[in-house]
Amino acid sequence: MSDGFLYESFRGVDWGVATADAIAAPPPPPPERGGHFRQWTDDIRQLVGVTPDAHRMVAGWPRLQPDGPGAWDRQALDRCDRALDSLLELGLKPGLTLFDRSLPPWLEASGGWLARDTAEHFAAFAAELGRRFGDRVTRWITSTDLAGPTLADHVAGMYTPGRGIGRAGLPTVHHILLANGLATQALRAAGASGLIGTTVTLVGGYPATDDPFDRLALERLESWTNRLFLDPMLLGEHMVTEDDVSPVEATGCVHPGDLEIIATAQDMLGLSWHTPFRVTAPENLPHVLPADKCLGTLNEVNRLLVGLGFAITPFDDVETTAYGWPLIPEALADAVADLHDLYGELLPPLSVIDNGMGDLDLVDETGHSDDARRRALLRARLSWLGRVIARGVPVCGYEYWSVLDNLEAKFRYTRLYAMAVPDHEPPPRPPMPSDWVRGGAFASPVPSGAAAGLTLVPTGPRAQSVGAP
Repeated sequence: MSDGFLYESFRGVDWGVATADAIAAPPPPPPERGGHFRQWTDDIRQLVGVTPDAHRMVAGWPRLQPDGPGAWDRQALDRCDRALDSLLELGLKPGLTLFDRSLPPWLEASGGWLARDTAEHFAAFAAELGRRFGDRVTRWITSTDLAGPTLADHVAGMYTPGRGIGRAGLPTVHHILLANGLATQALRAAGASGLIGTTVTLVGGYPATDDPFDRLALERLESWTNRLFLDPMLLGEHMVTEDDVSPVEATGCVHPGDLEIIATAQDMLGLSWHTPFRVTAPENLPHVLPADKCLGTLNEVNRLLVGLGFAITPFDDVETTAYGWPLIPEALADAVADLHDLYGELLPPLSVIDNGMGDLDLVDETGHSDDARRRALLRARLSWLGRVIARGVPVCGYEYWSVLDNLEAKFRYTRLYAMAVPDHEPPPRPPMPSDWVRGGAFASPVPSGAAAGLTLVPTGPRAQSVGAP
């Protein structure tokens, strides 16, 4: 695939870098800043012939309001002002993320995302930042990730031991979606001039076999990830099971008018991409894996997932990164195409927030960064994505995360997610929260009528591959 094709396919796409650094925080020493942005800029200039000019950072809610609503840290606000002005002076378009996993301590103490009031406080926070910075920010992202602080933390207990309460934690999903709708409305009311949207973690993959139950298992995975957040935003209704039960609504957290707020139109939607999955029905594990590997595959991750009707297995004969992420260049394009097939014109313009290779060890024989290898893999991924764009999928932006961002998830979970550790290496045994060892996160009691709601509505025929670049 020629770079000329890449240039034509991505004409009009905004290129940039995303970083989790909070601009409200004191800046780190100069040598620690800018390296990843320059590397990413050089890669895109080489491949596409354009210079990325967008830079997105996190506002830093815990630093800006450490002591309660209305109690602002003036020094932190000043640092935000200076950082935004510095980006503009460099000719960069500032993007600002309002929330990145961490709430202010006073909100955590009052229940965090389990408390409905958190959505109202977030809207007030967004309104004030829109008033202060609305003339300088070109892209507003309400949250780095909707699933991490809700589904992963309060439902599955992945991050904070003791917080994984199963389906009783599903109100957090509703509340963060409500917060996104309220914040979007508040930013517009405050006169913010930039595009407004949020970020969801895009989940995609392939059935392990041609068995229809493996295909159904993949649809269950995508329903409990993509549809759980996007059905309310784009369809105005919470995801339901094939028994017409909504696991979120069954908790009693939905109030009249909430879904209209959640469905507030977005100017763009960020898709954070990690890695593709190879998915099977739990009963098919003995057919997918050699018998001596079945038990090892039922680790803490799959012990949770099998309760929802699917399991994750390694890809066969696929090269991986040092973290165990499979190198499948077409996987991102396939996942984006599947999402477009599901929602069609209801999807707002998409900005791919790519975690890159997720690999600290991509070096050549001299021990230096292997630029040629990295760019070859990026070119392959962009070539596949370019074909999806050419077929009408509205991709408006593409950003890289810094390789140093989100290290906790990388070191604790990514290899377990990918389930693709080389045979010559011992399986990873990172410390897992006690919630995952005691039992499945979805084993907690639920309201009457919701207990059977684990088999999900199939989402229709799976999208075909968009063709090799």
